[in-house]
Amino acid sequence: MSVFNNSTLMITGGTGSFGSTVLKHFLDSDLKEIRIFSRDEKKQDDMRHELQAKHPESAKKVKFYIGDVRNPQAVRDAMPGVDYIFHAAALKQVPSCEFFPMEAVRTNIVGTDNVLHAAIDAGVKRVVCLSTDKAAYPINAMGISKAMMEHVIYANARVAAERGGTTICCTRYGNVMCSRGSVIPLFIDQIKAGNPITITDPNMTRFLMNLDEAVDLVMFAFQHANPGDLFIQKADASTIGDLAKAVQQLFGDTGTQIIGTRHGEKLYETLMTREERLRSEDMGHYFRVAADNRDLNYDKFVVKGEVHTMADEAYTSHNTNRLDVDGTVKKILTTDYVQEALKNWEEKRA
Repeated sequence: MSVFNNSTLMITGGTGSFGSTVLKHFLDSDLKEIRIFSRDEKKQDDMRHELQAKHPESAKKVKFYIGDVRNPQAVRDAMPGVDYIFHAAALKQVPSCEFFPMEAVRTNIVGTDNVLHAAIDAGVKRVVCLSTDKAAYPINAMGISKAMMEHVIYANARVAAERGGTTICCTRYGNVMCSRGSVIPLFIDQIKAGNPITITDPNMTRFLMNLDEAVDLVMFAFQHANPGDLFIQKADASTIGDLAKAVQQLFGDTGTQIIGTRHGEKLYETLMTREERLRSEDMGHYFRVAADNRDLNYDKFVVKGEVHTMADEAYTSHNTNRLDVDGTVKKILTTDYVQEALKNWEEKRA
């Protein structure tokens, strides 16, 4: 953590699931100040009171800024003195973005551009932006907005690198278990109410990460990024059917009901496309996808021999390490949410 000594970190969307976990990791670090930038004053007030109650000494370094990434002036006003940024502010629920796609554009695309322009102008040293597997081969409004967000990131990273200033990179991760809008809390609530679990498609596969792994991915990106790099964690996956069985194994079997896919849902998720895999580097637990550094003068490139434009296959939740039900149980038990919910449920039934 010495790189953060006496520095200021800003977290956009800082009251969300990821922001709260980042804050937990960095409260006792040698950061001078942590700025929480978000638009929800109620969540900020709740976070402030919780910090004062549980971490009275560390709470003094946390400063709260009300604002929306859609508002460039609000972002600029929060930026002076910031050394590092974790950009997590986003609209991320697939169905709501399907019905209100322009809201996804304003937050995920325009909002990201606002943050990056302000960061470059303010001389921020490093920005790590959070993206999603839904940005790879996107079929829904949320994924499309995140895919465009990634292109905004790469364009700004190129400009910043040419100026010799801010280093901007991106991380892309799969479903973060028990984050806002995720399915595990829904399954648990349905079981506690005595209702069957509702499953869209039992054969659907999804990557499974916990919030701590998401923070570790961002930290790895922070430590190893070149301008415009994309970092991806090698992640476990399970079918939705096995995920439902795993939750029922812990909380009780109330049956299942197949309801069909929701708006914009995929059968499986892709973390790295075939095209990206060509320029990827295996770094052990992570992949680094280097920026495409070609410019618009394509006359410079002479094509010789056979040209490969994509790898044999993408990296997806269908071809990654697939957990069985027991493995899925162990995986979801790594989350604080499931541990706490299980403890409360067992006490209630005792």
